[in-house]
Amino acid sequence: MDSEILIVGAGIFGVSTAYHLAKRSANPSRITILDCAPAPSGDAASTDINKIIRADYSNPLYMDLAFEAVNAWQNDPLFANAGVYHQTGWIAMGECGSDVADRIRRNFQQSGRPDPTRDMTEDEVRRSWGGVLQDANLRPFESYYFNPLAGWADAGRALELMATAAIKMGVRYQIGEARRIVLGDRGVEGVETRSHELYTARKVILSTGAWTSQLMDPVEEELGLSTDLRIESQLTATGVCVGHFQLSKKEHETYDRLPVYVYGSEGEVLPPTASGILKFTVSNSFKNTVEMNSGRRISVPPMNSQFTAPKSLQDEFMDSIRGRLPRLLDHNRQVDYYRLCWDAITPTQHPLITLHPDSRLSNLYLAVGGSFHCWKFLPTIGQYVANVLDGISNGPDRDEAWKWKERQRAERGVHDSLIPNTELHVYDC
Repeated sequence: MDSEILIVGAGIFGVSTAYHLAKRSANPSRITILDCAPAPSGDAASTDINKIIRADYSNPLYMDLAFEAVNAWQNDPLFANAGVYHQTGWIAMGECGSDVADRIRRNFQQSGRPDPTRDMTEDEVRRSWGGVLQDANLRPFESYYFNPLAGWADAGRALELMATAAIKMGVRYQIGEARRIVLGDRGVEGVETRSHELYTARKVILSTGAWTSQLMDPVEEELGLSTDLRIESQLTATGVCVGHFQLSKKEHETYDRLPVYVYGSEGEVLPPTASGILKFTVSNSFKNTVEMNSGRRISVPPMNSQFTAPKSLQDEFMDSIRGRLPRLLDHNRQVDYYRLCWDAITPTQHPLITLHPDSRLSNLYLAVGGSFHCWKFLPTIGQYVANVLDGISNGPDRDEAWKWKERQRAERGVHDSLIPNTELHVYDC
């Protein structure tokens, strides 16, 4: 199948790019999305029951992007009419000695926008929202602030809405697992699937998230690329464990009062979904390093990327969440189900939105590196990827942040608590 533009991967980067390309295209049928599953793609980190929407960033670039995205979540009919965005606010807790909250609030003040946040005392935190945090362990924290503008979105549903809108405009959505990048006389000509179907295009975009290194390794080896031109120098496939509790009707009524609950740098609790699922996240992350046929060692998601968490990982998870809502864990209650969520994380957590720098891979673009914080940009990020495809600058700050890095800069990461330092196999011991 031949296209003008082939987008490999139907997570937030792929779907948003297809949607925004279709809006500016005279012939959207020349745009193809290729993914291993129908939308919302089951393997993508962006396919989830819910994700946090917030503009609370210590980096001004992402605060601006987030305000733009929040405006779309609130006002774009595609999302507003479906009611997928829930503005619950969030309560953020700061550990002793942490300056994250100060840097965030300074950015609000310097952005020219009103600072929506307000300080809370520990007593106020315990008494608010029907007292759901009355018994929480707040000893690690010395500051608390509430932002009423934050919230969450129905993640998988929102992704499906945008994919459906792109398809209605004429974008072709094909099912297949990309296994090989195909080279030709003019550089990258397309990809071949596991079932040996060939998809060709004038421009190919990899929006393949945590699977990017695995897909790129064979062609990198074929071309003999140096380390600094291999994708693993830019990002790493990283996993985190997420736990879910199915609430009773009475529990749902109680915990439905929660805002998004940020337990310092340790993780979050998201308010329950309409079906009463309460989700906990933790910041402990891990790699899954394997040796490829090339002999190179890279991190890739396991074959069954969402398999049940090993027992020792579950124990670590329970230890991490025990202080947040202690009453929920009365009578030795356990998590109802776990998910291992995989994303590509970059050293500074800037996404990679760029043309590949090696001329032998001309026509190959990358829109990857969500780094566990880019999901909120679903409504808008595709327009910036489309600009890169069209050779249009996104502005000096964005162009610099999202380009291929010859060497990684020494800077504080946007979401650096999730940089992995553990291997998944450690939990199998």
